[in-house]
Amino acid sequence: MDIIETKIPDVKVLVPRVFGDSRGFFKETWNQRQLEKLGLNLSFVQDNFSRSCRNTLRGLHYQCERPQGKLVWVSQGEVLDVAVDIRPDSTTFGQWVSEVLSDTNHRMMWIPPGFAHGFLVRSEQADFQYKCTDFYAPEFERCIRWDDENLGIDWGSVETRRLIISDKDAAGQPFRELFP
Repeated sequence: MDIIETKIPDVKVLVPRVFGDSRGFFKETWNQRQLEKLGLNLSFVQDNFSRSCRNTLRGLHYQCERPQGKLVWVSQGEVLDVAVDIRPDSTTFGQWVSEVLSDTNHRMMWIPPGFAHGFLVRSEQADFQYKCTDFYAPEFERCIRWDDENLGIDWGSVETRRLIISDKDAAGQPFRELFP
């Protein structure tokens, strides 16, 4: 497995080795020893899976207590994945990084605790999977507006009127209200 650094040093893009032939391919999505050799000592307690259709935007989610680190990847389709640093003492506080994750590039993204996370489906459908370092705690879940002008996230050339957003995500709060 290889690691690609991002503009936010704690967020990593992981590229697993893929072994393919006429039958298809094989890859490891998680190997604790391999990741420890790369400097990532991770422990997960929960796996999640979501399926979404084109133009679905999920996020930007985080937990204000019991923050979750997430190792995310796409097993079918393509998404634009976004992580926003919400650690007030961080030198990259309020900055974001994005990566295209797909079933063809096989990339995964490590998003440590202390980040808000979201993604936009760019294919007809996408199967999105992730491992979490802490359990989901709905009482601590918060949502930053996906289109917050203070963050200025570039979601690509998607027409806003075509986006599919849950009521909860549409009611997300501005970044500066959550982090004055």
